[in-house]
Amino acid sequence: GMVRFTRALTGGCIASLSICSSLSTAAAFSFCPPARGMTTGLHLSHRLGLGLVGTLPRQAGGFEAAKVRAAAQGATQGAMQSRACSAAAAQGSVDIEQFSCLQDNYGFLIHDRATGATAAIDTPEVAPILAALDRRGWKLSHILNTHHHGDHTGGNAELKRLTGCTIVGPSGEQSKIPGIDTALNGGDTFSLGETKVEVMDVGGHTIGHIAYHLPGAGAAFVGDALFSLGCGRMMEGSYPQFHASLQRLVGLPGATLVHCAHEYTVANGRFALSLEPGNPALQARVKQVAALREAGVPTVPTTLEQELATNPFLRNASPEIIAALGLPANASPLDVFAAARAAKDRF
Repeated sequence: GMVRFTRALTGGCIASLSICSSLSTAAAFSFCPPARGMTTGLHLSHRLGLGLVGTLPRQAGGFEAAKVRAAAQGATQGAMQSRACSAAAAQGSVDIEQFSCLQDNYGFLIHDRATGATAAIDTPEVAPILAALDRRGWKLSHILNTHHHGDHTGGNAELKRLTGCTIVGPSGEQSKIPGIDTALNGGDTFSLGETKVEVMDVGGHTIGHIAYHLPGAGAAFVGDALFSLGCGRMMEGSYPQFHASLQRLVGLPGATLVHCAHEYTVANGRFALSLEPGNPALQARVKQVAALREAGVPTVPTTLEQELATNPFLRNASPEIIAALGLPANASPLDVFAAARAAKDRF
């Protein structure tokens, strides 16, 4: 059948309390009454338009996948914090539920309103995922793994046993993804219900790492590839691979909401300031982050536009960063990225 999905956001935000970036979409922040089992709630809603595109073949189990060429490109039980992000449209809309897991992971659920299909982005911890499903009244249909690390796949087997869900993950790490049913590569496109999902190759943290981009919701789920004010430690890949991966993410619309898998922003901000203390946007961002964390509010999601202005791993042409790393003024973007990543490892 036809795949329906909403148009991309024309603005984004990462804010709370009275702190909010400029918005060109209908968006609002408010503290919500705590959900059952939760101590804090934050609600963000976006109104989105609706469009129609293409047709993709339907496969058994409600999972639709078409390997087509891309057109351009993770609360412990009794959770600590929660943020619900609802992207609503007349039809074919998605809801995104975010919650804390383990020590500093975030879990995410994506719910296609039109069909009820619901996917967990990675499975850092079973109890918070089940609690979020129960709180929203959703049934898990899919797990979308970004990479093979245990804090991203640790709940696969139990959740599949409890729900019968389909597990999707990176082809390059297929043998390391527990219970995987469908292996995908960067450039593949599939539908979660009626929601279009684009798979992106973001290898570097791990060799086969992938990200999931929902163009209609203006959202990307990037695992450990890109963080707010940082990027993942390069554990398996190479500097050229990782740099190229981040450049693919940079190619997304600036308003894209970037859902990272960890709350690392405060520490990342300290490193960023060590390289670019003269960046006014970074100075303001670090103050904003401190206020958010003092209030117990997540700094995730961020926006790509915000990362381009403040994240040192995406600012390879900054003369201040190049000088702080002791590189020649004409250093290549790859050399700047490699030096910055190595410096962060030592920081």
